[in-house]
Amino acid sequence: RKNFDMQILGLDPGLRATGWGVIETSGTNLKHVANGVVRVNIKSSLANRVKELYKELNFVIDKFNLDSAAIEEVFVNKNPSSTLKLGQARGVAILVPALKGIPISEYASTRIKKAIVGVGHADKEQMRVMVGHILPKCKFENHDSVDALAVAICHSHYLDFANKWSFSNSLE
Repeated sequence: RKNFDMQILGLDPGLRATGWGVIETSGTNLKHVANGVVRVNIKSSLANRVKELYKELNFVIDKFNLDSAAIEEVFVNKNPSSTLKLGQARGVAILVPALKGIPISEYASTRIKKAIVGVGHADKEQMRVMVGHILPKCKFENHDSVDALAVAICHSHYLDFANKWSFSNSLE
């Protein structure tokens, strides 16, 4: 981490697969650190899936020296049961970094897509191409890890903006 200011974790939660991605930032410079997917046994009970997700996310987070984390905001699915299950996975994904004292931010999917592609309704392929362009040496685990890296990149843009804003305000 010699030349980088911070490590950011992005999370794309789900009860079947939770994507994660870690980047390092130095101003506007970004570097891919790692990415992957936490998969849980979908035949297990809900309680066991949540427990497994908690355990695996702890394992992932303990590998890195994280300064910040970000997650996609919940969206209301057409299926209320699916939305509720996603909410449970999100709760675990928010809880794990929070218990370790890592600040976590949330972003709407349209804000993430706009930060990466420039439009709020980009498709999965557009996101993959742009994340690959932003992090050129990155090999993705799958679309869940691409989405998680996109969340981390979006967060880095907003952190950079917030830091510049607070610096310019301190000059007044």
